[in-house]
Amino acid sequence: MAEKSKLWYLENFNLFSSLDKDKMMELNKLISDREIKGNEPIYFANEPSKTIYFLKTGRVKITKYLLDGSEKIIAIINPGEIFGEMAYLNEDQRTDYAVTVEPSMICAINKNDLDSFIEKNPGLNLKLTKILGLRLKSFSERIEDLIFKDADQRIASFILRYSEKNGKKIGDQIFIKPFLKHQNIGELTACSRQTVNYFLTDLRNKGIIDFDRTKLVINKIDVLKKLIS
Repeated sequence: MAEKSKLWYLENFNLFSSLDKDKMMELNKLISDREIKGNEPIYFANEPSKTIYFLKTGRVKITKYLLDGSEKIIAIINPGEIFGEMAYLNEDQRTDYAVTVEPSMICAINKNDLDSFIEKNPGLNLKLTKILGLRLKSFSERIEDLIFKDADQRIASFILRYSEKNGKKIGDQIFIKPFLKHQNIGELTACSRQTVNYFLTDLRNKGIIDFDRTKLVINKIDVLKKLIS
């Protein structure tokens, strides 16, 4: 990959956006790039946790496998986001799997190299702490949804949070592109694919949202918010 393109990607990670060009060049020497096909593993549970990853393009799912062999998706990682971050918090072994959802480009940095770089650039520590805090907040909100909300409310709540993070507001509408498969939404909300499909179709019939295989559009966000209040 051309050096200019690599630096452009690094500049578009929120964590590194405040670095000047010299520091960005220094960071670039510590990072390795890798292109991975869709549905391919990046790391496995129980392997040593030594690397932090940043997603440049594509999408990655963080998942666990239960004793019966079923898969439970914990999170969907979108471009510009960090994953495998527990290595930075001194996790010895991975407890989950990272798998590409579609062809993806990632960059990886050894946790010791990142530690050393942050020591020389202490402003990054606050930004990284904030990112990790938001990740934990998101997990906490999902647990509350599972405890206190019914299936329809969990799906509506997920759509709202996902739109806040990944949506683009155009006029009175919010566009989310690409969106997720109904099966993925079901795994993230503890609902069946059929329940997700029925609920989203009902919202579309009421004009609250619109969706197809490539995108979701929220037409009436205030109405959607009332469903979880």
